[in-house]
Amino acid sequence: MIQLRSVRYFSEGGVEEKARKKGVGYMVRPNQENPNQGQTLRTDLDLSSIDLSSIMVKILLKLSSTVPFLLTILSFFSTFASIESKPFSRNLSQSSQVLKREKLSHLQFYFHDMVAAKNPTAIRVAQAPTTSASSPFGAVVMIDDPLTIKPDINSKLVGKAQGIYALASQTDASLLMLYNFAFMEGKYNGSNLSVLGRNSVFSSVRELPVVGGRGVFRFARGYTEARTHTYDPKTGNAVVEYNVYVFHY
Repeated sequence: MIQLRSVRYFSEGGVEEKARKKGVGYMVRPNQENPNQGQTLRTDLDLSSIDLSSIMVKILLKLSSTVPFLLTILSFFSTFASIESKPFSRNLSQSSQVLKREKLSHLQFYFHDMVAAKNPTAIRVAQAPTTSASSPFGAVVMIDDPLTIKPDINSKLVGKAQGIYALASQTDASLLMLYNFAFMEGKYNGSNLSVLGRNSVFSSVRELPVVGGRGVFRFARGYTEARTHTYDPKTGNAVVEYNVYVFHY
């Protein structure tokens, strides 16, 4: 590899002596103002013996393979520096999120939990070693329950309740419920409400909190009231009326 360490001009006499003390080669070029006076170029090379065209070809060939790599590295560090410069947290104004006026909505529908059916919508997926029919504590059930506008399963479908519930009490029929109301009707189509809470199924009214939502229900908060409409103790099938009260934008 050819390396040029430094370049310096000597316009005074004693060029050879100066170059010798510096330990470098030298060459003379004309002084533009006075052609009779030479200027000495200090370099490590005898440039007159170099084939510059072949050197340029080699340099270009090497750069053609290294430039994309260098650009990738520079892009990575630029992106990393941009990420590092962002703060962990910051305060935002509501106007920056383009939020509309907050409103309170009421939704009513019927939840169909079908354990024993040709196409069950509630399936036990796990249980404890001690779980039994007389002691169901520890059973975990996955659900995909239809939500309809009337108690009849054949009435208009407005969404699905999708998630899990688990028998969380050793002394009574209390469920830990964690599921989403996934709506598919009207302006709520594609929007969800998330519910998490305790459901004591034999109480006349059970209240469960709405902990969030997405779509139309972004920033949602509220609660649901669940009332059993029908329950078959032989099959475990149930129809539950839900009234949901939710603040959202």
